[in-house]
Amino acid sequence: MSKTAGAKMARDRIFLQIIGYCFVTLVVLFCLIPFVLVISGSFTSESDILTNGFRLWPSSLDFSAYEYVFKEPDVLFRSYALTISLTVVGTLFGLLTSAMAAYVLQRSDFKWGYGFSFYFYFTTLFQGGLVPWYILMVNYLQVKDTYWALLLPPMLNVFYIIILRTLMRSIPEAITESAKIDGAGDLTIFVRLILPLAKPGLATIGLFTALGYWNDWFNSLLYVSNEHLYTLQYLLYKSLGNLEGVRRIMAQTGISVGQLPGENLKMALAIVATGPIVLLYPFVQKYFVQGMTVGSVKG
Repeated sequence: MSKTAGAKMARDRIFLQIIGYCFVTLVVLFCLIPFVLVISGSFTSESDILTNGFRLWPSSLDFSAYEYVFKEPDVLFRSYALTISLTVVGTLFGLLTSAMAAYVLQRSDFKWGYGFSFYFYFTTLFQGGLVPWYILMVNYLQVKDTYWALLLPPMLNVFYIIILRTLMRSIPEAITESAKIDGAGDLTIFVRLILPLAKPGLATIGLFTALGYWNDWFNSLLYVSNEHLYTLQYLLYKSLGNLEGVRRIMAQTGISVGQLPGENLKMALAIVATGPIVLLYPFVQKYFVQGMTVGSVKG
């Protein structure tokens, strides 16, 4: 290759890299600007939002929305603690049970593997509905107004089991066969060989499971009437609903509601609810793409 051709290829490569970096920068800005607007809106007064709309930087700082959110800090922190506990415990047990089920289903020497796989998949196509599920939880399991009512429903997901089964099938069978020759049992193989090799998939499923627990409010709505068992999302949902009711009553009676938190409260609630998950994502990001790729392209 001549020097002229080599120099031209180098220039083309640099040009493509510049285009790529510019494109990625635009994508980052498109993703970042809405988040900045949410943060800015949470520190803007309601009257300013109604007059001037949302801005990247508030004209004057206003903490009324956060004052409303933290007006009962003990209640908020109790909901935070409960939600964190559910997220941690539920994610760990959900990963363990999903990984164990996936490991058994992918074993070639398990003759009922295809039957159980079809049974799991069948439940994703046809479900009993909300009423039978409520009767099961309340009348038979009797977990209403208990920690278990919030922990059990989001724990298992058939889709996650299928992803982990597909990932574990990509692990060479010679690894487990050699471990058996050395005298390792199934539990040792699962804990010391399969789980470390399935770490990308476990991190991905763990993130999805944690998000499910963190964002869950519907189970609190169905099964919880004790205020000490309100999750963070349900507490914020009730707080916003109560404020909207107050604003509606005041508007009907002709009282000005311009100073009451409204749109800025929604932004503050979004920050309070999503902050910890946003901070968690970078720790699992390096496993996220690999785990999703393996689970989606292999048979």
